Amino acid sequence: MPQQTLQPPLTSPDLLNATLADQGFAVLGSASVCALAGVQRDALKALQSSWEDLPTDQYLKDGGRYRRRRHASFEVTDHQVKSTPHRAHWQPVSYNALHGGMQRWFEPMAAPVVQAAAWQKLLAWLGAIASDAQGAQTWYTEAHQFRIDTTDGIGRPTPEGAHRDGVNWVAVFLIERHGIKGGETRVFDMDSPRGQRFTLSEPWSVLLLDDSRVIHETTPIQPEVPGGWRDTLVVTLRSGGFLDEPVLQA
Repeated sequence: MPQQTLQPPLTSPDLLNATLADQGFAVLGSASVCALAGVQRDALKALQSSWEDLPTDQYLKDGGRYRRRRHASFEVTDHQVKSTPHRAHWQPVSYNALHGGMQRWFEPMAAPVVQAAAWQKLLAWLGAIASDAQGAQTWYTEAHQFRIDTTDGIGRPTPEGAHRDGVNWVAVFLIERHGIKGGETRVFDMDSPRGQRFTLSEPWSVLLLDDSRVIHETTPIQPEVPGGWRDTLVVTLRSGGFLDEPVLQA
């Protein structure tokens, strides 16, 4: 019997800013993403083959083998996207109790991906969303390509559980699902019992989050066919600088 899933609460493009201001998150279908970012669906689809070449995440503390990823960093200012030198991904334990407090040097995203016009437009659009909400500025942006597979029988998109990322804005793009069940997205208000759960399934649909107001997680996945997997792109935007390990004073 097919798995019953809750459809995401899609936001009309013209209501995006108002919805983010009202509830701290919004979900857009791929047609809305393409229209607002000024990209063609085929141009985004052309990026998807790069998810087939993600190295294994060597930092999983639960001993799992289910996560593959690449990472890249950018400065996004006034609709301009500037790649920055490759750097470690770091989060404090207060935001990531499982993997916080350590420098994680993931393999960089491939140059043809980050140099693609569609990629540049996508990041510029996300920067514009952040600036519309909080004023024009430089957004210190990190991008993570993920593949969560069912090598271990179960894959955990968010092994740290419900969390914030320690940034201003988070975008979670669903790239593709293949042969799995589970992977339900859950978003909870920081200051009230209000929350929603749904399953992203459309390629290049996106969940946009105000990281100061909501916490989020994705439930584990299990295989419906051998080798099932779930691909996502997570982009975070932070004001003031990248989230770096504090320098200890002598």
